[in-house]
Amino acid sequence: MTVLILASASPRRRELIQLLRLPCEIVTADVDESSVTHPDPAINVVETARLKANAVAAQTMRRDAIVVAADTTVAIDGEMLGKPADAAAAHQMLRRLRGRVHQVHTGIVLAHMATGDIVADVASVDVPMRAYTDAEIEAYIATGDPLDKAGAYAIQHPDFAPVAHLADCYAAVVGLPLCHLVRALRRLGVRPLADVPRRCQQHHGYDCPVYENILGAAAS
Repeated sequence: MTVLILASASPRRRELIQLLRLPCEIVTADVDESSVTHPDPAINVVETARLKANAVAAQTMRRDAIVVAADTTVAIDGEMLGKPADAAAAHQMLRRLRGRVHQVHTGIVLAHMATGDIVADVASVDVPMRAYTDAEIEAYIATGDPLDKAGAYAIQHPDFAPVAHLADCYAAVVGLPLCHLVRALRRLGVRPLADVPRRCQQHHGYDCPVYENILGAAAS
């Protein structure tokens, strides 16, 4: 059976990739993400994911493996928002996003070690934020949660719950678009054992309106 190697230290991505029910190993990609400077966020995340995939592929000896790398950014007014440097930066980002629609782009790159095939994809999602208060921002920042998140928020945070109403791929906003990943794996000849759309929706408590568009009507 094919083994996935997730090129990520993100606990959120580790959690999501388990929903595919495929053997998986974790190898952190030691790369300089700032070296990717493309101004288009949808291209930038794919190129950053490619950088991670190449770094991990270069150090693995497993021929039965597929390296999976991902990168996520938040974009508003054409500007990419990465992880905030400190609480003040997180506060500024959250105030800027409040009550507005922004985009989350998550790029994925898969490298098949046996064949040398590379598959890339990107999920771009419109995310409408609710009009949370300054007090809510301060309370959320006090938890420390925003400091390792692109755009300074996690859609899945149970108390802050910053998103008003999402009508797209929830997992893409979390950081690993599972249906896009399944589609990419199919292109490499691998079909996950689990009913991934159902498991993803159950995991997030979210009724996904787009998985059939991504995977086709016979999504599985």
